[in-house]
Amino acid sequence: MIYNAYQTYADLANSVRVMASGSNLFLGSLYGFNRTEPFRHMAAFQELLTFTGFTHSRPEYEIYEICSETGQKIPIVDDIISETPFCTLRRFSKKNNKSEPDVLLVAPMSGHFATLLRGTIQTLLRDHNVYITDWRNPRDVPLERGLFCFDCFVEHIIKFIKTIGSQTHVVAVCQPAVQSLVAAAIMAEEDDPDQPASLTLMAGPIDTRIEPSAVNKFAASKSLEWFKHNMLARVPGTSLGVGRVVYPGFIQLSAFMSMNMERHSKAFSDFYHKRISNDHEKADQIKEFYKEYFAIMDLDACFYLETIEKVFHNHELALGQLKYKGRPVRPSAIKKTFLLTVEGERDDICSVGQTLAAQDLCSGLRPYRKKHYMQPGVGHYGVFNGKRWDSQVYPVVREHIYASV
Repeated sequence: MIYNAYQTYADLANSVRVMASGSNLFLGSLYGFNRTEPFRHMAAFQELLTFTGFTHSRPEYEIYEICSETGQKIPIVDDIISETPFCTLRRFSKKNNKSEPDVLLVAPMSGHFATLLRGTIQTLLRDHNVYITDWRNPRDVPLERGLFCFDCFVEHIIKFIKTIGSQTHVVAVCQPAVQSLVAAAIMAEEDDPDQPASLTLMAGPIDTRIEPSAVNKFAASKSLEWFKHNMLARVPGTSLGVGRVVYPGFIQLSAFMSMNMERHSKAFSDFYHKRISNDHEKADQIKEFYKEYFAIMDLDACFYLETIEKVFHNHELALGQLKYKGRPVRPSAIKKTFLLTVEGERDDICSVGQTLAAQDLCSGLRPYRKKHYMQPGVGHYGVFNGKRWDSQVYPVVREHIYASV
């Protein structure tokens, strides 16, 4: 019922945004000839309306080229390597260059599309071929294609590592740090020749008992039955995945926004004032961020509930109780893969220490194969995106990857 009500509202709101977009184009044409105060205010307000609404379609990556250290523009090739009903393995690489290390960037399935890591990809492309898990919105996956569960996520990582081949370097961002560590452990225990050469876990909830964040506390404070009855809904008949039970992305994003409503309100106000004062560069930055932030995807209910139970309620990986397809998961079996854990000092989603916990779990690794890095002054997103990721975190990741080649 809640999803149907939301969809009705969203359809009406989209009509308003379409009208606002048309009006903004009209006012923009007038603005070009008449720079009077009223037209600037009206145009800015209409433009604000056009991007402050949720969308369920993945934005384009728009990664066509990168600049070398000398300023040379290098074309980027975007290939589809493998596909499943729930994910596309996509590769970005420099044209005619296949000698650089292969990185599998495992994107989170946590309410946003993998395009949220666009900046991460662009930085990694300086020195690597980048493969990314381009997750599909479950609301667009027909129910007959089956459910997506915790083990399915791990299975996808293993499949994609083997597709890329030996000497793959896995970089997991946020939530899939858990599944990526599980995948590496399973492949190690099987002595798989394609087990990853290196594993980088960035701001991931390996052990949420450590300094629980507000998100962790909320997840732990409610029973699994509460989540089933209050946070799930069926995809409405207007979508390909009609009937699929999901955790709707609009619920998660609304919850995250409510935690920082003052900051978001200020950002909208800043956009408006930057636009009317002709500071278009900063206005465009705000606009581009929210176009990505408001592109939301649902989570299959099976994966959502199992993640809450295994990671946030029972702490199964941290306590040595996690199983993959009925088999015990033993991170201590990892002996060949170089491990790097990365955290942000001000992370309010995955607290300091939660990702570091992987170091103790991987007790089979020699000390020279393990490294931890804590980035001062950044929150959750700053670990893998933005100026400090680009200039301070990335060099550590690059050194880690090249040391394990």
